[in-house]
Amino acid sequence: MTPDRPISEFFAQNRPLRSLEFFPPKDDAGVEALRATATALRRMNPDFVSVTYGAGGTTRDRTAQVCDFLKKDFGFTVMPHLTCVGHTRAELSEVADRIHAGGFRNIMALRGDPPKGETSFTPYRDGLRYASDLVALLKSRHPDFCLGVGGYPEKHPEAPSAEADLAHLKRKVDAGASFITTQLFFDNAVYFRFVDRCRAAGITVPIVPGIMPVLSLKQIQRFTAMCGTVLPARLITRLEVAAENTDVVETIGIDWALTQIRDLLARGAPGYHLYILNRAKGALALTAGLAA
Repeated sequence: MTPDRPISEFFAQNRPLRSLEFFPPKDDAGVEALRATATALRRMNPDFVSVTYGAGGTTRDRTAQVCDFLKKDFGFTVMPHLTCVGHTRAELSEVADRIHAGGFRNIMALRGDPPKGETSFTPYRDGLRYASDLVALLKSRHPDFCLGVGGYPEKHPEAPSAEADLAHLKRKVDAGASFITTQLFFDNAVYFRFVDRCRAAGITVPIVPGIMPVLSLKQIQRFTAMCGTVLPARLITRLEVAAENTDVVETIGIDWALTQIRDLLARGAPGYHLYILNRAKGALALTAGLAA
């Protein structure tokens, strides 16, 4: 198996990168639907794609399945996610070894959300408490891993302060992370303030803005409530006027994301990462809009 190129090499080319995020479906029908989405998105020619990590059972297995076919059948550079949830240190080492043996050289290293029904994160048996611990473990296991980590421009919901959150982000980078991908945001000023704060704190790695095109008001309100993101009043008003008209809502969402991306790239962002919820329409519309 030919190893993937590390994503850090792409950043070294000093051009904006495009990436997409998939999540593992729950059943075989979902897997086939994802194949159709990947087929449609191949024409977009993303620099890499990531696949979120199910922390237990068949979802975890499907993460590996999706990563394998995106790499083998579609030729994508694939960055699997890996979290601390539900794993001992030994199990995390075994997963890392399997990922490495499969030719993958890029991992998004995350602590992960607390298990369903729990409000705080507790390490699993002798598992890891922080994403920085996972970064250190992965780099000690396979130094050639290129690791991405998450950043919260509007502060992680569990962090006691923005300063504490930034200090933890720096620990992840100091442990060996090569780049940061941000949580979704809808006001570019939030991203640029975050980058300035990171640079002032001595964080020098690329900081990729994470963008989610809005598909419905209720859905995006649920996502933003979970991750502490603020929806601009102007965007809420436009979505409320559109009400339940799905086509209009999607048009508004794509237009907003397109405006964000154009501004981000014009002002020097290293690329953009799209949270597409396994749907091709928004990503293709954005690609077409940026090519115009």
